[in-house]
Amino acid sequence: MKKMNVPNMLSLLRCLLVPVFVGSLLFMPGKTLLGCIIPAVIYVLTGLTDMLDGKIARKYNLITDFGKFIDPLADKFMVLGSMFAILVRMMLDGEQTLALVFVWVALIILLRELGVTSIRLVVAGKEGIVVAASMLGKIKTVSQMVGTVIIIVEPIIPFFCENHILSYASMAVMTFTTLFSGIDYLKAYMPYIDSNK
Repeated sequence: MKKMNVPNMLSLLRCLLVPVFVGSLLFMPGKTLLGCIIPAVIYVLTGLTDMLDGKIARKYNLITDFGKFIDPLADKFMVLGSMFAILVRMMLDGEQTLALVFVWVALIILLRELGVTSIRLVVAGKEGIVVAASMLGKIKTVSQMVGTVIIIVEPIIPFFCENHILSYASMAVMTFTTLFSGIDYLKAYMPYIDSNK
C-alpha cells in the first residue's frame, strides 16, 4: 500500500476534524469562554488544513486522483457541518431570531456550493475544462471562515453578545460574497453547458 502524501493527509484530517468541531460546538456549555474558544480554535485549524493542502500539492506536484476527490469532499463536510452546528447552537442558546436569519444565510451558502460543484462536474466531464477558484471565490471562502469564527465567539464579547451586531454584519458579508461569487461562476461557465445535450 502506497504511503499517503501530505496534502491528502491534511484533507483527510480536515474530514476528521469536522465532527470534532461539531461535537465541541454542540456539547460544550454555550456562551462560556471554553464553549466558544475551543470550537473556534478547532474551526481555524480545520480552515488552515484547507489552505495548506492545495498550496503544498501545487508547489511539490503532489496532485493525485484521491486528492481531487477528498479535498472538495472535505470542503463540503466543513461547510455543511459548520452551518448545521451553528444553527443548532443558536437554537440551544435560545437565540431564535438570530437562528431564523442564519437559516437563510446557510441556505444561500449551501445552494451556492451545490450549484458551483454541479458546474464543475459538468464542465470538467464534458468539456475537459478545469474550473479554477476565482478571486471572488477565494474572498467568499475567507469571509465565511472569518464570519463563522466571529459568530462562534460573539457570545463572550461584551456588548455585542446582547445585540449580535457582529453576527448580523458577518452574515450580511457572507451572503453578499456567496451570492456574487456564485453569479460570477455562473456567468463564466454557463456558456459551456448546452441544455439540449
